[in-house]
Amino acid sequence: MDNKFLVKLSNLIGSISIILLVYWVFTFILIEIFGLKVFRENLTSTFYLSILGILALMLGALIINIMFNMTRIAQKHNADVERNFVNKKIIWTLLAIFPLIAILLFSGDYFTSVRKKNMLIQSADSVVKLNENISDQLLNYQFDENYIQKTKKNLELLSATDKNFPSIAVIVKDSIDDSPVFLGFKKDYYYLPKDSVLRKVDYIRKTTEDERKYLHSVFDGNNFGIRYSSYNGNYELFYPYLKGNKKIIFYLSDYQNYGKVGS
Repeated sequence: MDNKFLVKLSNLIGSISIILLVYWVFTFILIEIFGLKVFRENLTSTFYLSILGILALMLGALIINIMFNMTRIAQKHNADVERNFVNKKIIWTLLAIFPLIAILLFSGDYFTSVRKKNMLIQSADSVVKLNENISDQLLNYQFDENYIQKTKKNLELLSATDKNFPSIAVIVKDSIDDSPVFLGFKKDYYYLPKDSVLRKVDYIRKTTEDERKYLHSVFDGNNFGIRYSSYNGNYELFYPYLKGNKKIIFYLSDYQNYGKVGS
């Protein structure tokens, strides 16, 4: 193994490492900016650790070039390598990989979101259909300590049936000083200090403008469709439930650091 071969090999390794590093940075930027959830936890960890391997390859190639004085020994041979490397087909192929990476990442995130939506809908169906007696109890809303305590226990029971069951809450419509408000009740939120007064304001659910439009369309109109949204690993499902003239909305949410596409 002569010096010329080692210099060529180090050039090749260095060039491949630089290309991989550029693709890695591009992928990382897309994942972080758009909050894409594509890989499983182990693949995500491997992806982040791979940068160390790429940097190690680049450092090794640099050391070899320094040791064998790349500029003096391989000047002639590098000219041939550069002429071959700067090839239009290769350049276009390398550039085409960028949109391909973007398509794969966004597709993976989309399928992760669809998968999560189906899971939340199945969970909501099980709440309503398999636990109709509990759903009916939640439907009989009246703002008092008895309803809040009973709702807390019922939601705890529903959550305990499945270790993968998402976070669940109940949303109702009420009013404070003739102003309409939406109240939310969760299994892990009930605290009433001694001698304190139970206040509706403590249970107001903070919502976005789009969410308020949807909630009004359910409680004040005839919209009984579900509402699903996903952003940055947060997955939310609004699931209306009604009997007669009584209405509530089951709110299911989940968060995950990682996607599910992969192995």
